[in-house]
Amino acid sequence: MLAYRSSLVGESLAIQNILNTIEKVAQTDSTVLITGESGTGKELVARAIHERSTRKDKPLVVINCGAIPAELLEAELFGHMKGAFTGATQNRVGRFEMAQGGTLFLDEVGELPLQLQVKLLRVLQTRQFEPVGSSKTVEVDVRIVAATNRDLEAAVQQKEFRDDLYYRLNVIPMRVPALRERKSDIPMLISHFLQQFNQLTGHAVEAPAGEIMEALMVYDWPGNVRELENLMERLVILKGHGTVDLGDLPHRVFQKFVEARPAAAGAVSDWDYPRMALPEKGLDLKAIVDAFENHLVDQALARTQGNKNRASELLQMNRTTLVEKLRKRGMIIPVGKKTTLMAQAAQAAAGAYAGATPAEVGSVMAQASDSDLSIHADTEAARSDRAPEVTN
Repeated sequence: MLAYRSSLVGESLAIQNILNTIEKVAQTDSTVLITGESGTGKELVARAIHERSTRKDKPLVVINCGAIPAELLEAELFGHMKGAFTGATQNRVGRFEMAQGGTLFLDEVGELPLQLQVKLLRVLQTRQFEPVGSSKTVEVDVRIVAATNRDLEAAVQQKEFRDDLYYRLNVIPMRVPALRERKSDIPMLISHFLQQFNQLTGHAVEAPAGEIMEALMVYDWPGNVRELENLMERLVILKGHGTVDLGDLPHRVFQKFVEARPAAAGAVSDWDYPRMALPEKGLDLKAIVDAFENHLVDQALARTQGNKNRASELLQMNRTTLVEKLRKRGMIIPVGKKTTLMAQAAQAAAGAYAGATPAEVGSVMAQASDSDLSIHADTEAARSDRAPEVTN
């Protein structure tokens, strides 16, 4: 990632409520618990609280409780004395002492081991602790801001998180909304990220508009603002200058855009097909086209659970055309061959294939039992989509 990190950006009601809450709680020393999905900007909220507080001239110390092994986390939080454990070659100050007079941000606090939850609870209650390997009590004056993407209430019910610690942390709860809940902020965020990354790289990528912006608005952004930020950084670096095309977007974003288009939108544009660079030595066009066609046919069959009538409707082709394509791929076996296979299987079962290996017999039996056809000649069955394709 480039060095720049974003600040809170947005004009939606959801983000304005967050900003208003920050202004109110920043002037207090109350403990804050920030919840929200990964990538929503929980650390940015914590930093904003610190920077607007009376502690802004003191340190803001961050520790990710889920990124440090449980056996080392206690020493990271509270410090340790020389010789306290293997590898402790000197005294070390913990994060609580580093944050003296300032703010300690406990990121992913829901990942704290149960044994450490007890000690953290005591520190929150008494503002005192003992470093690992020491009997000396250290007093601290720090403000605690914690964050998690877990449902701590559910974790309490499952006995994975202490209820007394949860209530101690949850003095002022703040929920950061997912990006899909404030999509009106997406254009502003895109403009903000493009401006910053263009400035950092010296590039000149223009803000997207039209179909490109529509595609970015339709996508749900499971990675939230972090995912959007990463995409803008990638586009600036790889595009360099000019406008962003639909072909520059990741497949997952583009696919969502195509799927969201109304059925009556008319013929799909050339952007709805994958773009490929022609290799210097050329390529087998027929093989590429066949592979692309087979991929779409397989998708249609998978989506309709093998219903050929519905699959042919999705592909806007005659059912007989779809059947012929499947037959050419060996996915449908003609009745004549089916009958032969069944006879061979019967002979094999009766021991007629005395010299055949078990694998050879199994192969014949599998072909006979797994084919798409039945030797039924029933007229109604032949008309049903689930009925086998009858060919002579």
